[in-house]
Amino acid sequence: MTQVHQVAIVTPLTVGAVAVLCTIFIHALALGATVNFFRRETRLGRAGMRYLIDLTIVVLVMSFAFVAHMIEVAVWALLFMICGQFQEFGAAYYHSAVNYSTLGYGDVIMAPSWKLLGPLEAADGSLMFGVSTAMIFAVILRLIQTRFADLRD
Repeated sequence: MTQVHQVAIVTPLTVGAVAVLCTIFIHALALGATVNFFRRETRLGRAGMRYLIDLTIVVLVMSFAFVAHMIEVAVWALLFMICGQFQEFGAAYYHSAVNYSTLGYGDVIMAPSWKLLGPLEAADGSLMFGVSTAMIFAVILRLIQTRFADLRD
């Protein structure tokens, strides 16, 4: 007969919800930086005018999103350490990155009382990647519409 471990629900859901709120705030900062940067480039007349400038704008927007994701992975890693699941930040960051990106190697498993944080982080990462994709798509669409008159509404 196999032993069944009871998985805690209320505490990890509460702790996970706080982490999700933190990542939403971080991503909102990245989104705000993107909007302000793109508005500035548009106001200065650079957006949609030359290929290399547009490429630079897209690279910077993607970089804002990427940095936000790396910080969000670190937030979850710190949370895992605070919950006593990891002693070293490197191991916690690796586990967090695997969860956040939904890669799910399964080579590191947390204690039953904190197991639920894994799928919560995966859901959070999926949502944040969706926001990043929308943000990048919106910038690229505006660049194309600005540059090519035949593609405007």
